[in-house]
Amino acid sequence: MRPGGVFIFTALLAVAYAKTLIGIPTFDFDVTSTAQFSLSQVTRILVDSRFQSTVDLNGKTLIPPTLFAFAETFASDLVELGLQVPVQVASSAQPGSIFLTISSDDRLYLDAAGRNTSEGYTLTVGTESVIISGASPLGTWWGTRTLIQQGKLGGLKLPIGSGSDAPGWGTRGVMLDAGRHYYPPEFLIEICAYLSFFKQNTFHVHLSDNLFNNVDIYSRERSLDLYAAFRLNSDDSAVAGLVRPYRFNESYTRETFDDIQSSCAARGVTIIPEIEAPGHALVIVQWKPKLGLADLSLLNISHPETIPTMKAIWTTFLPWFHSKTVHIGADEYDSLLANDYILFVNTLSSFIGSSSGKDIRIWGTNEPSNTSTVSRNITIQHWEFFEDNPFDLIKQNYSVLNSDDGFYIVGKFSGSYPQQLNVTRIFEGNPAGGAWAPNIFDTNNATNNPPRDDPGVVGHIAAQWNDYGPNATVVTEAYYSWRDGLPALADKQWGGVLTRAQYDTIFDTLHSIIPGQNLDRAIVSKTDVILRYDFTTASRGTIVDSSGNGYDGTCVACSVSNGVLSLSSPNSRLTTPLSSKGRNYTLSFSINPSSHAPIGASILSGPESSLVLGNGTVQNLALISANQAYVLNYTLPRDAWTDVALIGRGNATFLRAGGRPEMQFLAVLGINGDSFEWQPIAVEAPLAQIGGNGFVGGISNLQLLGSA
Repeated sequence: MRPGGVFIFTALLAVAYAKTLIGIPTFDFDVTSTAQFSLSQVTRILVDSRFQSTVDLNGKTLIPPTLFAFAETFASDLVELGLQVPVQVASSAQPGSIFLTISSDDRLYLDAAGRNTSEGYTLTVGTESVIISGASPLGTWWGTRTLIQQGKLGGLKLPIGSGSDAPGWGTRGVMLDAGRHYYPPEFLIEICAYLSFFKQNTFHVHLSDNLFNNVDIYSRERSLDLYAAFRLNSDDSAVAGLVRPYRFNESYTRETFDDIQSSCAARGVTIIPEIEAPGHALVIVQWKPKLGLADLSLLNISHPETIPTMKAIWTTFLPWFHSKTVHIGADEYDSLLANDYILFVNTLSSFIGSSSGKDIRIWGTNEPSNTSTVSRNITIQHWEFFEDNPFDLIKQNYSVLNSDDGFYIVGKFSGSYPQQLNVTRIFEGNPAGGAWAPNIFDTNNATNNPPRDDPGVVGHIAAQWNDYGPNATVVTEAYYSWRDGLPALADKQWGGVLTRAQYDTIFDTLHSIIPGQNLDRAIVSKTDVILRYDFTTASRGTIVDSSGNGYDGTCVACSVSNGVLSLSSPNSRLTTPLSSKGRNYTLSFSINPSSHAPIGASILSGPESSLVLGNGTVQNLALISANQAYVLNYTLPRDAWTDVALIGRGNATFLRAGGRPEMQFLAVLGINGDSFEWQPIAVEAPLAQIGGNGFVGGISNLQLLGSA
C-alpha cells in the first residue's frame, strides 16, 4: 500500500455508514458520501426500455400497471415537490434523471418470513442521478414513495448512497364498511391515494350489510324495512331487484366499480371486495324473504334456493372484480348451525375458486363442529378472540389475516370501540415490549402471538364499521377516523421502526404533500380570508372575489346592485370555482329569502353538502349531506334580512343566525332499535353554488374564513 493509503481507506470508512431514514415507513440506507443530490437538478424521469411494459404478476391485482404507467403517475406526483418533469424511455440513467428499472436480484427482497416479495426495491442516489430498482414495477413504485417523502423532509436534498427495502407482510391496509354507509367513488379513490403514499397495498371494501336486526323488538315487517344495502348495481336479470330503485344513486355500476379499481391499482392499491353472507345478509332476505331464518339477517342455508342464489350473485359479480382475492364474509352466524355454516363456506369457496381461480377470505367465526372443518385453502381474517384463536388456526395450517378489534373503529359512536385509531397502541402494543406489528394479535397476552417470522401471518387490515348507519357520519368523517393514526399503522404493517416522537415530528410535513387526494377539503388561500363577495359590481356576469385569492364567481340569471346579489327566479344562481371547505371554517352572509322560495330550496350547495330552506314539508333550516338531513330547530324569516354564519369547528357544525346563540347540527343515532344517541356531525361548507334549485331572494356580504 502506498504511503497515506491507510489514511485514505480509513477516511472512506468514516464516510460510509448505515442510517435509518426517518419516513413513513422508515428506510435503511447506507450513506457513502458527505455530498448530497438535489432533486432540483432533475430534468426527466427515465424508464428502462427493457422493462417499460413489464407488470407485476405476483401482486393481488389482475390489472397491474406497467412500469411506464407508474412512472407517469410518479411524474404527476412530483408536482407536490414543485418539480415538473417529463417521462422518457432510456437504456440507462443519465445526468439529471431519476431512472426507474427492475432488479434481477431476488435475494434482496424478502418478507418477515424470509420469502421473496415483488414489493421490494433498491434506492441508489448518486451525485448526478437517482436509480430506483424494484423487484417488480410495484416495488419500484414504493421506491418512488420513499423518494418523494425524503425529498420533502430533506428540503429536496437526498444523501448519497444506497438502500434496499421490502415489506414484512404482503397485505397491508384498511377495510371500510360501505354496506351501511354509501361512499362516492371519488372518495374511495382518494382513500387509495392516502394508503398508497404510506405503502399500504390493500383496500378491503365491505359491499353489503344491514343495521342490527333486533329480533327481540322488531316485527317481521319492520325487519324487512330495516336499512340494508347492496352496493353493486347490475342489470343482469339474475340479480334484478337486489338493489332497490331508491338506492340506485347509492350503488356502483360496473363502469364505476371498474374505475375505482383501476384508479386504485394505478397507485399500487388493490380493492378486495366483500359480499357478506350467510350472516349480515338482510339485504338478500329483503330481496327473497323465503331465504331468511327467524332472524331475517341470517340466511337459511338449508333452504334449497339459498346456495344457488349466492352462486348467482357471485356469478354476476365475479367478472367485475379485478383482484386475485375476494371476501365472502361468513361472519357472526348461528353457532348452533355449524355444519350448515361450514357447508356454505366450503361450497362457495370451491365454486368461486373453480369458476374464477380467485382466493377466498372469511371472517374468523366460532362454528364448532365435530364432523367438518373450513377448508384450509381459505384465509381466515381474525377479528376477535371470542370468535377464534388466530395462533391456534395458524398451528392448524390456516393462513390468518390480522384484523383484531384492537384497531377497530365504529363511526361516531360505540359502547365498545373508539372513533379514532389508538396511536399509543401502535407504538406500544407488543405485550412482550415495544411496538405493535402484524403478528401481534393480542396486545395483552404475548403467548397468543406467533413469532414475527411465522409464514401463517398474512398481514394486517384495520377495519372501520358503520354500525349506526348512513346518518351517523358524513362521508369524510371516515377519513378523519383514520387520518392522524393510519400512517403510523402503515409503518408497522410494513415493518418500519418509527418512534412516536419521530412520527409526531414528521406527520404534518408529509401529510401536506400526499398526492392524488384532498381529503381535508383544504383550499389554498393567502390569508385566513379565503373568499369574499361584496356584491358591489359585476362585470359581464363575473363577481369579483375581493379576498385576493381570485375565486371569482359567475352570475347566471342573477344581478348585483348596492351590495346585494339578487336571485329572482328559481334558476338564478352564482357559481364559484370552489367545491367545499373542510375543517375548520366560518361561512358568513346576510340573507333575505323570498316568501316565494319553496321549502327545500338550496341556499348554498356543493358536491358533498347543501344548506337548504327546510326538508320535506318542514321549513326548519337543514344541512343535507350524503342524502341525509340534519335539521335545526330554527326557521329563517322570509322577506327579511338575517345575518347568518355556518361554522365548522372540529368534528361539529354550528349555525349562528339573527343574533341568537349558536345552534348545533346533530346526528340522531338509533341504537339497535331501543334507544337514541345525539352526536355532533362535521359537514363541509358547501361552496360550489349560491342559490339555484328553487331559491329566490337576496344574499349579501358573503365571506369564508379558514378558521372557526
